[in-house]
Amino acid sequence: MRIAGCILVGLVALLIVPAGRAQTRHEALTEPEITQLRETAQDPVERLKLYIKFARARLALLLQAHDDLKLTDRTQQIRDHLQEFLSVYDEMNVNIDTFADRKADMRKPLKHVIEADTEFQARLRAFKDSGAMKDAEAGQYEFLLTNTIDTLDSSSKDHRDLLKEQEEAAKQKKK
Repeated sequence: MRIAGCILVGLVALLIVPAGRAQTRHEALTEPEITQLRETAQDPVERLKLYIKFARARLALLLQAHDDLKLTDRTQQIRDHLQEFLSVYDEMNVNIDTFADRKADMRKPLKHVIEADTEFQARLRAFKDSGAMKDAEAGQYEFLLTNTIDTLDSSSKDHRDLLKEQEEAAKQKKK
């Protein structure tokens, strides 16, 4: 009976710990950023420009954390900023899909997105090729970094394909 009680207490503890951690995790976007996005809900050009701006800010924080050798939790901050970048980027992709499904003309905003894709890919590859992956703690974010670069690669291709489709559709409408 005593063993069963210990097992029950252990199981309850296992259930409580992940729930507590989930509550302390914060969203990738701040309240002011969310407000800005609400104001551009129907405007793909402005909305996607905001997502690019927010992703660029997360990437800058990531690189800043890497360069600041005085940070005591540097590896965790790098990982957090990388995850936030990926979350913002994924949310941007959801918005692109939504606007495309609504048959919105995405040619102009997609050009901005594709430019940002190229910038983000270059900066993250440079980060990976730099001493960032030689750090002893790099194993704690290596998988996430590789996943982020893979996401950028596939999304960039999708963005280029969508732009090509939209340009073809625009040509057909003119005929």
